[in-house]
Amino acid sequence: MGLFSRLGTLIRSNINELINKAEDPEKMLNQVLVDMKTQLVEAKKQVAVAIADEKRLKKQYETEAAKALEWEKKAMLAIKAGDDNLARAALARKSEHEEVAETLRQQWEAQKASVEQLKNALRGLDAKIEEAKRKRNILVSRQKRAEAQRTINDTLSNINSTSAFDTFERMSDRVTQIEAEAEATAEIGGALPEASLEAQFRALSAGNVDDELAALKKRMALASGEEERRAIGAGGGGAGAPRSAANSNPPPPADDDLGEDAGEVDDSKAAEIDAQLEELKKKLSAT
Repeated sequence: MGLFSRLGTLIRSNINELINKAEDPEKMLNQVLVDMKTQLVEAKKQVAVAIADEKRLKKQYETEAAKALEWEKKAMLAIKAGDDNLARAALARKSEHEEVAETLRQQWEAQKASVEQLKNALRGLDAKIEEAKRKRNILVSRQKRAEAQRTINDTLSNINSTSAFDTFERMSDRVTQIEAEAEATAEIGGALPEASLEAQFRALSAGNVDDELAALKKRMALASGEEERRAIGAGGGGAGAPRSAANSNPPPPADDDLGEDAGEVDDSKAAEIDAQLEELKKKLSAT
């Protein structure tokens, strides 16, 4: 039994919690006003029926009172005619109508009092509905203000939280990185004119290399002429030398041997010149 009791309490508590969460003050107050207006309409219908009954009873009372007065007149007419029996019968009918009229009068007065009470209750219900409307408007305004304040507080709480500031710090670092990248791009763009200047200076250096090549060719031509003069001078000095020197040194080579040695010298000079030209070409291609 205790288990079922606890289970019932748990179910009721959960249901009440769900109801409390589902309750919206504005919606609830609007529904209460709708219910009150519906009750007001029903009350007006009941008051209208009561007023109709009150008027009907009043009309019946007046009818019976009028009949009683009419029978009294008839009794007076019978007395004048000297017919007492007819007068007594008329008075008896008058008494009956007076009794009915008195009963109807009492019912009418009671109904009239009830109708007045119903009218007062109806006016009170109408006033309560108007008061409920004013309270509804006040409560809804308070609800709106409270919800707005709660939203503002939640927003401020989120702004003041560490995660929000961490996001700002992270975005600040990101912006700093973007700025650094922009500055690096600007530096790279500024370095390009320097590269073009270096290219212009290399072009000027290429012109200097051409001058150097011309000078080198000139020196090589002079060196070649000097070698030829030396070879001619060496051949004339051998014919006028003393015999003792000629006996001590080997005989001079024949003309064919001189031609072969001169050709070898020319070939070596040409190879050297070709090597220097190749080196100059490499320098020129590198620039």
